Amino acid sequence: MSRGSGKGLSLKDKLDGNELDLSLCDLNEVPVRELAALPKATVLDLSCNNLISLPSDFCSLMHLVKLDLSKNRLQQLPLDFGRLVNLQHLDLLNNRLVTLPVSFAQLKNLKWLDLKDNPLDPVLAKVAGDCLDEKQCKQAAVKVLEHMKAIQSEQDRQRQRKLQAEREMEKKREAEQRAKEALERELRKREKAEEKERRRREYDAQKAAKQEMEKKTKKETVHTRKPASSSRPPQPLRHKPSWSRSVLRVLLFVLFCILCTLAACKLTELQHQPLCVSVNTLYEDVVAALQNHKTLQSMLHHNSHQ
Repeated sequence: MSRGSGKGLSLKDKLDGNELDLSLCDLNEVPVRELAALPKATVLDLSCNNLISLPSDFCSLMHLVKLDLSKNRLQQLPLDFGRLVNLQHLDLLNNRLVTLPVSFAQLKNLKWLDLKDNPLDPVLAKVAGDCLDEKQCKQAAVKVLEHMKAIQSEQDRQRQRKLQAEREMEKKREAEQRAKEALERELRKREKAEEKERRRREYDAQKAAKQEMEKKTKKETVHTRKPASSSRPPQPLRHKPSWSRSVLRVLLFVLFCILCTLAACKLTELQHQPLCVSVNTLYEDVVAALQNHKTLQSMLHHNSHQ
């Protein structure tokens, strides 16, 4: 592998037992794929290179037991660096690290750690202390792991509190929503009851108006059937004069027609017609009867004076 990328160089040639030395290779990135193909290389030396960061798939090299990343330019470690659970020895001397990922607390097998010459956070720097001898480096591993576990626990508690707060907020929202829905149901129920009561009043009013109209109509019917009071002239008397006049008119018209017929049968050439002969005969009979009636009246009148 080329010196910059690490490709073109046979890693097997650098493998010595379980140790793989890639120091002083001027690497600016880690050949993770090639390293994954060498699970026997449990001791990896990447010191004195130009590494600024480690790729996230570097954490898949879980076979690593000892890792030397000293004298690079690392500014941070991958967030899931704690996946390297078999790691026992870690050298991060002379890099640009300020903090460590929280997953660092999962390196339960870590026995040796060197964080000197890094611009560490003051709290982390105090916890790590110096790594001037074997004992101090072992103490640094223990203390840093405890510190990172405490940070992880606090973050877990914060996360749990946040989740709890979110659950409580969700419950509160649900309770408010239920209360709102209950209020809306109550309002709808009240509106329905008011609407029903309004329709009932309208129905009662219409029914009362109908009954009142029926009573009024019944009274008017009974009133028209009763005889007229003494203060008002009876209805038939008002119509009687007009009926009498009609009968009189008819009689006069009939008499006029009879006179016209007599005149036509006496004075015109129609007197020899069968109809006129009958009319003239009837007329003479009527005149004779009237004369006899007058003679009888005269006799009766004469006798009454005697």
